[in-house]
Amino acid sequence: MAKDKKKKKSDAPIVAPSAPRLRAQFEDEVRDKVAEQFGLSNRMAQPSLEKITLNVNMGRHLDGTKIPPNIRKTILDTLTTITGQKPIVIKAKKSVSNFKVREGYESAVKVTLRREHMWHFMDRLINLATPRIKDFRGLSRNGFDGQGNYSFGLNEQGVFPEINMAEVNFTHGMNINFSFKNSDRERSEFVLEALGMPFEHEDDDQR
Repeated sequence: MAKDKKKKKSDAPIVAPSAPRLRAQFEDEVRDKVAEQFGLSNRMAQPSLEKITLNVNMGRHLDGTKIPPNIRKTILDTLTTITGQKPIVIKAKKSVSNFKVREGYESAVKVTLRREHMWHFMDRLINLATPRIKDFRGLSRNGFDGQGNYSFGLNEQGVFPEINMAEVNFTHGMNINFSFKNSDRERSEFVLEALGMPFEHEDDDQR
């Protein structure tokens, strides 16, 4: 009987993780729109999202030579929870007195998302997190650089529904960067908007 139970347990079907919805949308819909809009029928020449990077600055919390353990743990736990990946801690390469950053000491925490992790995070960011931002009127369109990479900041981690603010000991923000290849500002903005990125309306941006 024990052998039979063991066999049944091992024969249980393995449920594969769902395919990223936004990746399918990009491949099936957005690529065709990009080809029509910019005359780029060759997919190798089309703009594509390579990675999403989350960064939290810890340097301002430096107490002597170390970051207070409770602050360090909260930041690490936040990024682990919302990304599903283990963050890396970055040490400062040089001292910046205005930001209380000292060379060789911990200054930031970073997570880099690629492939499926990147698409799943982006989906949750667009559809679950940004609608929870207080008085949200859309993300700024001014965060693009010359290569089409896009950055914006969040003021608190509580916009992610995975974070229970009643269980954290302090509030912190983060910077989120979308890195593209074969792109510029116009192309990246077009791709992100086609995927549902909630940018502010053009008329609001001009006020």
